[in-house]
Amino acid sequence: MEVHIPDFFDLKKIADSGQCFRAVLRPEGSYRFITGEQVLYIRPVSGEIYQVSCDADLWERVWIPYFDLGRNYKELNRWIPAEDTFLNRAARAGAGIRILHQDPWETLVTFIISQRKSILAIRSVVELLSQRYGTEIHTPFETLYAFPTALQLRDVCGEDYIACKAGYRAPYLCDAVQQVLSGHLNLDEIASYPDNQLISALEGVRGVGIKVANCVALFAYGRTACAPVDTWIQKIIRKEYGGRAPFERYGDAAGIMQQYFFYYAQSHREETA
Repeated sequence: MEVHIPDFFDLKKIADSGQCFRAVLRPEGSYRFITGEQVLYIRPVSGEIYQVSCDADLWERVWIPYFDLGRNYKELNRWIPAEDTFLNRAARAGAGIRILHQDPWETLVTFIISQRKSILAIRSVVELLSQRYGTEIHTPFETLYAFPTALQLRDVCGEDYIACKAGYRAPYLCDAVQQVLSGHLNLDEIASYPDNQLISALEGVRGVGIKVANCVALFAYGRTACAPVDTWIQKIIRKEYGGRAPFERYGDAAGIMQQYFFYYAQSHREETA
Protein backbone atom coordinates (compact mmCIF):
# COMPACT_ATOMS: atom_id res chain seq x y z
CA MET A 1 0.00 0.00 0.00
CA GLU A 2 1.17 3.54 -0.73
CA VAL A 3 0.67 6.41 1.70
CA HIS A 4 1.08 10.16 1.33
CA ILE A 5 2.99 12.01 4.07
CA PRO A 6 3.04 15.73 3.22
CA ASP A 7 4.92 16.82 6.35
CA PHE A 8 8.60 16.56 7.35
CA PHE A 9 9.38 12.83 7.45
CA ASP A 10 12.88 11.37 7.14
CA LEU A 11 13.23 7.66 7.88
CA LYS A 12 17.00 7.73 8.32
CA LYS A 13 16.89 10.62 10.77
CA ILE A 14 14.08 8.97 12.73
CA ALA A 15 16.01 5.69 12.94
CA ASP A 16 19.19 7.52 14.01
CA SER A 17 17.55 9.93 16.46
CA GLY A 18 18.15 7.85 19.61
CA GLN A 19 14.46 7.40 20.43
CA CYS A 20 14.10 3.74 19.47
CA PHE A 21 16.65 0.97 19.20
CA ARG A 22 15.13 -1.55 16.79
CA ALA A 23 14.63 0.48 13.62
CA VAL A 24 16.94 -0.77 10.86
CA LEU A 25 17.66 -0.05 7.19
CA ARG A 26 17.28 -3.22 5.14
CA PRO A 27 19.39 -4.05 2.06
CA GLU A 28 16.55 -3.38 -0.40
CA GLY A 29 16.13 0.18 0.94
CA SER A 30 13.16 -0.16 3.28
CA TYR A 31 13.23 0.67 6.98
CA ARG A 32 11.84 -1.80 9.49
CA PHE A 33 10.09 -0.61 12.64
CA ILE A 34 8.69 -2.81 15.42
CA THR A 35 6.20 -1.84 18.10
CA GLY A 36 4.72 -4.57 20.27
CA GLU A 37 4.13 -7.45 17.86
CA GLN A 38 3.50 -5.16 14.90
CA VAL A 39 6.20 -4.87 12.22
CA LEU A 40 6.29 -2.23 9.49
CA TYR A 41 8.46 -2.14 6.39
CA ILE A 42 8.41 1.32 4.85
CA ARG A 43 10.38 2.85 1.99
CA PRO A 44 10.28 6.08 0.01
CA VAL A 45 8.75 5.84 -3.47
CA SER A 46 8.92 9.41 -4.71
CA GLY A 47 8.52 12.78 -3.09
CA GLU A 48 5.96 12.45 -0.31
CA ILE A 49 4.84 8.94 -1.29
CA TYR A 50 5.90 5.87 0.73
CA GLN A 51 5.32 2.15 0.29
CA VAL A 52 4.21 0.44 3.53
CA SER A 53 3.75 -3.23 4.32
CA CYS A 54 0.52 -2.90 6.31
CA ASP A 55 -3.12 -2.37 5.35
CA ALA A 56 -5.05 0.87 5.73
CA ASP A 57 -6.56 -0.11 9.08
CA LEU A 58 -3.20 -0.83 10.71
CA TRP A 59 -1.68 2.30 9.19
CA GLU A 60 -4.45 4.43 10.71
CA ARG A 61 -4.63 2.62 14.03
CA VAL A 62 -0.98 1.87 14.79
CA TRP A 63 1.47 3.68 12.58
CA ILE A 64 -0.04 7.16 12.21
CA PRO A 65 0.05 7.57 16.02
CA TYR A 66 3.47 5.89 16.22
CA PHE A 67 5.03 8.42 13.83
CA ASP A 68 3.07 11.35 15.33
CA LEU A 69 1.59 12.08 11.92
CA GLY A 70 -1.29 14.05 13.42
CA ARG A 71 1.12 16.91 14.21
CA ASN A 72 2.35 19.43 11.62
CA TYR A 73 6.11 19.74 12.12
CA LYS A 74 6.59 22.12 9.20
CA GLU A 75 4.27 24.61 10.82
CA LEU A 76 5.85 24.05 14.23
CA ASN A 77 9.33 24.82 12.92
CA ARG A 78 8.13 28.11 11.43
CA TRP A 79 7.49 29.36 14.97
CA ILE A 80 11.16 29.13 15.99
CA PRO A 81 12.25 32.77 16.44
CA ALA A 82 15.02 34.05 14.16
CA GLU A 83 17.09 35.15 17.15
CA ASP A 84 17.45 31.54 18.33
CA THR A 85 20.15 30.94 15.76
CA PHE A 86 21.38 27.61 17.12
CA LEU A 87 17.92 26.05 17.28
CA ASN A 88 17.17 27.23 13.74
CA ARG A 89 20.37 25.54 12.58
CA ALA A 90 19.56 22.37 14.52
CA ALA A 91 15.95 22.30 13.27
CA ARG A 92 17.11 22.54 9.66
CA ALA A 93 19.58 19.70 10.22
CA GLY A 94 16.97 17.59 12.00
CA ALA A 95 13.99 18.31 9.77
CA GLY A 96 12.22 14.98 9.27
CA ILE A 97 12.65 13.68 12.82
CA ARG A 98 9.34 12.93 14.53
CA ILE A 99 8.58 12.04 18.15
CA LEU A 100 7.71 8.35 18.15
CA HIS A 101 4.82 7.10 20.31
CA GLN A 102 6.31 3.87 21.62
CA ASP A 103 5.22 1.14 24.01
CA PRO A 104 5.72 2.40 27.61
CA TRP A 105 7.17 -0.86 28.93
CA GLU A 106 9.72 -1.22 26.14
CA THR A 107 10.63 2.45 26.41
CA LEU A 108 11.13 2.24 30.18
CA VAL A 109 13.38 -0.81 29.91
CA THR A 110 15.39 0.39 26.92
CA PHE A 111 16.12 3.77 28.49
CA ILE A 112 17.18 2.11 31.73
CA ILE A 113 19.59 0.12 29.56
CA SER A 114 20.67 3.25 27.67
CA GLN A 115 22.51 4.83 30.59
CA ARG A 116 26.21 5.22 29.80
CA LYS A 117 25.90 3.08 26.67
CA SER A 118 26.33 3.93 23.00
CA ILE A 119 23.37 3.51 20.68
CA LEU A 120 25.03 0.45 19.09
CA ALA A 121 25.53 -1.14 22.51
CA ILE A 122 21.93 -0.43 23.51
CA ARG A 123 20.69 -2.04 20.29
CA SER A 124 22.73 -5.14 21.07
CA VAL A 125 21.23 -5.58 24.56
CA VAL A 126 17.69 -4.96 23.31
CA GLU A 127 18.06 -7.55 20.54
CA LEU A 128 19.49 -10.15 22.92
CA LEU A 129 16.60 -9.67 25.35
CA SER A 130 14.10 -9.92 22.51
CA GLN A 131 15.63 -13.03 20.99
CA ARG A 132 15.90 -14.85 24.32
CA TYR A 133 12.60 -13.89 25.93
CA GLY A 134 10.29 -12.26 23.36
CA THR A 135 7.51 -13.68 21.22
CA GLU A 136 8.54 -14.95 17.79
CA ILE A 137 7.15 -12.92 14.88
CA HIS A 138 7.11 -14.22 11.30
CA THR A 139 7.02 -11.75 8.41
CA PRO A 140 7.27 -12.48 4.66
CA PHE A 141 10.93 -11.42 4.87
CA GLU A 142 12.34 -12.66 8.18
CA THR A 143 11.73 -14.07 11.65
CA LEU A 144 11.87 -11.48 14.42
CA TYR A 145 11.17 -11.30 18.12
CA ALA A 146 8.93 -8.84 19.92
CA PHE A 147 10.37 -7.02 22.90
CA PRO A 148 9.58 -9.20 25.95
CA THR A 149 6.74 -8.20 28.23
CA ALA A 150 7.19 -7.88 31.99
CA LEU A 151 5.42 -11.23 32.36
CA GLN A 152 7.86 -12.88 29.98
CA LEU A 153 10.70 -11.50 32.10
CA ARG A 154 9.16 -12.65 35.38
CA ASP A 155 11.68 -15.44 36.01
CA VAL A 156 14.71 -13.70 34.53
CA CYS A 157 17.39 -13.05 37.15
CA GLY A 158 20.21 -10.55 37.41
CA GLU A 159 22.75 -12.98 35.97
CA ASP A 160 20.54 -13.45 32.90
CA TYR A 161 20.48 -9.70 32.28
CA ILE A 162 24.23 -9.55 32.72
CA ALA A 163 24.54 -12.33 30.14
CA CYS A 164 22.61 -10.03 27.79
CA LYS A 165 25.26 -7.33 28.45
CA ALA A 166 23.06 -5.17 30.69
CA GLY A 167 25.88 -4.87 33.24
CA TYR A 168 25.20 -2.84 36.39
CA ARG A 169 21.68 -2.11 35.13
CA ALA A 170 20.60 -5.71 35.87
CA PRO A 171 19.11 -4.94 39.33
CA TYR A 172 17.30 -1.93 37.84
CA LEU A 173 15.65 -4.20 35.28
CA CYS A 174 14.69 -6.69 37.99
CA ASP A 175 13.06 -3.87 39.96
CA ALA A 176 11.15 -2.60 36.91
CA VAL A 177 9.75 -6.08 36.25
CA GLN A 178 8.76 -6.55 39.89
CA GLN A 179 7.09 -3.15 40.14
CA VAL A 180 5.04 -3.66 36.98
CA LEU A 181 4.00 -7.22 37.78
CA SER A 182 3.04 -6.31 41.36
CA GLY A 183 0.93 -3.40 40.14
CA HIS A 184 2.99 -0.91 42.12
CA LEU A 185 3.74 0.79 38.80
CA ASN A 186 0.73 0.68 36.48
CA LEU A 187 1.98 1.92 33.13
CA ASP A 188 -1.56 2.34 31.78
CA GLU A 189 -2.86 4.18 34.81
CA ILE A 190 -0.05 6.73 34.93
CA ALA A 191 -0.84 7.72 31.33
CA SER A 192 -3.57 9.96 32.77
CA TYR A 193 -1.20 11.73 35.20
CA PRO A 194 0.02 15.29 34.61
CA ASP A 195 3.62 15.56 33.50
CA ASN A 196 5.22 16.12 36.91
CA GLN A 197 3.28 13.30 38.53
CA LEU A 198 4.03 10.97 35.62
CA ILE A 199 7.75 11.66 35.92
CA SER A 200 7.64 11.14 39.71
CA ALA A 201 5.93 7.77 39.24
CA LEU A 202 8.59 6.67 36.75
CA GLU A 203 11.38 7.83 39.06
CA GLY A 204 10.07 5.33 41.62
CA VAL A 205 11.79 2.59 39.61
CA ARG A 206 15.31 1.87 40.76
CA GLY A 207 17.87 3.43 38.43
CA VAL A 208 15.40 5.83 36.81
CA GLY A 209 16.46 9.44 37.24
CA ILE A 210 15.06 12.64 35.83
CA LYS A 211 16.63 12.18 32.39
CA VAL A 212 15.34 8.62 31.83
CA ALA A 213 11.92 9.54 33.24
CA ASN A 214 11.67 12.45 30.80
CA CYS A 215 12.67 10.16 27.93
CA VAL A 216 9.88 7.73 28.80
CA ALA A 217 7.40 10.58 29.22
CA LEU A 218 8.35 12.01 25.82
CA PHE A 219 8.86 8.88 23.72
CA ALA A 220 6.14 6.64 25.20
CA TYR A 221 3.48 8.98 26.55
CA GLY A 222 3.77 11.77 23.98
CA ARG A 223 4.53 14.42 26.61
CA THR A 224 6.21 16.82 24.24
CA ALA A 225 6.63 19.47 26.94
CA CYS A 226 9.25 17.16 28.50
CA ALA A 227 12.82 17.78 27.32
CA PRO A 228 15.40 15.21 28.50
CA VAL A 229 18.87 16.68 28.98
CA ASP A 230 21.93 14.45 28.58
CA THR A 231 25.62 15.35 28.52
CA TRP A 232 25.54 16.27 24.82
CA ILE A 233 22.68 18.68 25.30
CA GLN A 234 24.28 20.12 28.44
CA LYS A 235 27.33 21.01 26.35
CA ILE A 236 25.14 22.85 23.84
CA ILE A 237 23.30 24.69 26.61
CA ARG A 238 26.59 25.87 28.11
CA LYS A 239 28.12 26.85 24.77
CA GLU A 240 25.13 28.36 22.97
CA TYR A 241 22.83 29.55 25.76
CA GLY A 242 25.13 30.61 28.57
CA GLY A 243 24.14 27.65 30.71
CA ARG A 244 20.40 28.35 30.70
CA ALA A 245 18.26 25.71 28.98
CA PRO A 246 15.96 27.32 26.38
CA PHE A 247 13.35 24.57 26.24
CA GLU A 248 10.80 26.06 28.61
CA ARG A 249 10.08 28.91 26.20
CA TYR A 250 8.84 26.36 23.64
CA GLY A 251 6.11 24.95 25.87
CA ASP A 252 4.49 21.81 24.46
CA ALA A 253 7.09 21.68 21.68
CA ALA A 254 10.06 21.57 24.07
CA GLY A 255 10.67 17.85 23.59
CA ILE A 256 10.67 18.21 19.81
CA MET A 257 13.24 21.01 20.03
CA GLN A 258 15.30 18.81 22.35
CA GLN A 259 15.37 16.14 19.63
CA TYR A 260 16.79 18.67 17.18
CA PHE A 261 19.51 19.48 19.73
CA PHE A 262 20.31 15.79 20.25
CA TYR A 263 20.39 14.96 16.55
CA TYR A 264 22.58 17.98 15.80
CA ALA A 265 24.98 17.00 18.58
CA GLN A 266 25.24 13.45 17.24
CA SER A 267 25.71 14.51 13.62
CA HIS A 268 28.08 17.43 14.35
CA ARG A 269 30.22 15.95 17.10
CA GLU A 270 33.34 17.99 16.39
CA GLU A 271 31.38 21.23 16.58
CA THR A 272 29.47 20.36 19.77
CA ALA A 273 32.17 18.44 21.67
